[in-house]
Amino acid sequence: MKKKQDLRVIKTKKNLYEALLSIMKDKPFEEIKVSEICKVSLTNRSTFYDHFNDKYELLSSLIKDLEEELTSKLEENENFETEKEYYMKMVELLFDHISENVSIYSSIIKNNTNSIASDMFKDILLRYVGKHIKKSDISHGNVPVEIITIFYVSAVINVCIYYISEAKNYSKEEILNYLDKLLPNYLYC
Repeated sequence: MKKKQDLRVIKTKKNLYEALLSIMKDKPFEEIKVSEICKVSLTNRSTFYDHFNDKYELLSSLIKDLEEELTSKLEENENFETEKEYYMKMVELLFDHISENVSIYSSIIKNNTNSIASDMFKDILLRYVGKHIKKSDISHGNVPVEIITIFYVSAVINVCIYYISEAKNYSKEEILNYLDKLLPNYLYC
C-alpha cells in the first residue's frame, strides 16, 4: 500500500515541478540554478532542500512521476486480436499520455538537447514491448526479440519527439493514422 503524502508536500513538489518546467521553456536545464526555481515557485531554498538534494533530483523526480503515469496507462492495453492492433493501441495510449502532458514534454525538449524524455519513452517501451513479444506465441521469423523491439520502439519514439516539437503541424489523430498505414499487418513474419 502506498504511503499517503502530506498535501503540503504534494503542493510544494507540484510548484517546484511547474517552476522548473516554466524556466526550461526559455533556458537549458544546465543553466538553471536552484535559486531561480525557488524564486519562480515562491519556495524557500531550505524547503527545496528538504525535498531534493539538487535540481537533478528534482528533474529525476518529475520524470519518475511521468514514467509511473505512462506505465500505468500502458497497462490498460490488454484486449487485442492482432499484433498490429496491440501496437496501435500502445501508440494511441502513448500519444494520449503525451497530449495530456504536452506542455511538460515540450518544456523538457525545447531548449534541452539532452534526451531525458526520449530516454524515458525508450526505457518504458523497450521493457513493455519486449515483455509482450517474449510472452506472445507469434513467430519472430528468426529475428531476435531485442532487434524487433528496438526497431519498432525507435520508430515510435522518434515520431513522438517530432510530434512534441512540431505539435502545430499534425494532430494526434493524423499521426496515429500515419502510423497505422506504416505498421505492417504482420509484424514479425
